Amino acid sequence: MTPATAPGQENGDVEAARIRRTRLIRIGVGLGVLIAAVIGWRVLRAPDIPDSVVVLSGRIEGDDSAIASKTSGRILEVRFREGDHVDQGDVIATLDDAQIRAREAQAQAAVEQAQARVTAAERQIAVLNEQLVQNQLLTAQAGEDAAGRVRQAEGDLAAAESDLAQQEATRQLTEFDRVTYAQLAQEGEGAVSEREATEATSKAAAQASAVAAAKRRVDAAHGALRLARATLANPAIHTAQTGAVERQIAQQEAEVASAQFQLLQARAQLAEAQANRQDLTIRAPFAGSIITRAAEPGEVIAAGTALVTLLDLTKVYLRGFIPEGQIGKVALGRPARVFLDSAPNTPLRASVSRIDPQATFTPENTYFRNDRVKQVVGVKLQLQDGFGFAKPGMPADGEILVQGDTWPRRITRQ
Repeated sequence: MTPATAPGQENGDVEAARIRRTRLIRIGVGLGVLIAAVIGWRVLRAPDIPDSVVVLSGRIEGDDSAIASKTSGRILEVRFREGDHVDQGDVIATLDDAQIRAREAQAQAAVEQAQARVTAAERQIAVLNEQLVQNQLLTAQAGEDAAGRVRQAEGDLAAAESDLAQQEATRQLTEFDRVTYAQLAQEGEGAVSEREATEATSKAAAQASAVAAAKRRVDAAHGALRLARATLANPAIHTAQTGAVERQIAQQEAEVASAQFQLLQARAQLAEAQANRQDLTIRAPFAGSIITRAAEPGEVIAAGTALVTLLDLTKVYLRGFIPEGQIGKVALGRPARVFLDSAPNTPLRASVSRIDPQATFTPENTYFRNDRVKQVVGVKLQLQDGFGFAKPGMPADGEILVQGDTWPRRITRQ
């Protein structure tokens, strides 16, 4: 026999069942609401992408430069650290230049010595050129003077010989008179007087003296002619002297050429030393930010050792990948927009600056057939604003306008 149930206990069981049913209904409704919310969130989160836009994701990157010294040396100072901004031409670091300055001073001394050689040789050439002109004038003058002297001496000789002939003829006449008057005077027949004989004798003696003097003048004229003819050699002497001066000029010109070659070498060495000294001052080739600092003062570095890494934040870009099936829509120079995670609804202007020449796999190492057919092509979106906000390593999304010139309605990003 079953025991009877008390009225209070029966009412309690009914109430507990009602409470359980209420809880189950509430849980079902909550799950339904949650599922509806998830579905609605997904629908709202995945916006429709127009055909005129190709989207991609990637990271902000930049082409950095390792700033290094062209020569070896000890670092004296490094003026910037990571994160510092530098302008083009700013001194980043300096190296010890004691040895370079010594080489520069040596090269400078060699330049001055070579220049002194060139100057001295050029001055000597100027002096020799003056001597050459004088010798040339003397040569021409000596030729004319010698010819004139010879002609004058020949004329004097001819005159002396003519005078000698006249004096000789007169002497013969006076000698004939002397002999004749002497014979007549000895015969004593009164043909001539003794006085006339004596005068004839005196005239003959005087005429003999005149002949002797005329002969001496002839001899003197011969001597003068020989002396005048000797002066004909003077032009040849001056010509020889001119040739000697010309040879000296040629030697000095060779000295000038040698000194000028030495001067060029010395100047080249000086320019090299000055360039080496300038290379000890490492300057920023462009404006940018210091990414890394790899050296400290006091270190001895070799040529080509990087001191800092410099990045121009105005030339950063978004590096991303586009499925191979969509890359045919993209062309170089097309406008683009970049969205940073820190400002997902603020577009930064950009443009397509590079498209990889060939596709790649994502991931690159694939071992399954379904993955191997998923190829992508890398593109580069060069930023045109947002400088200082977009930094290398930051994840970002990009959009490329592949049709028309007007962007479609804004794609909301969560």
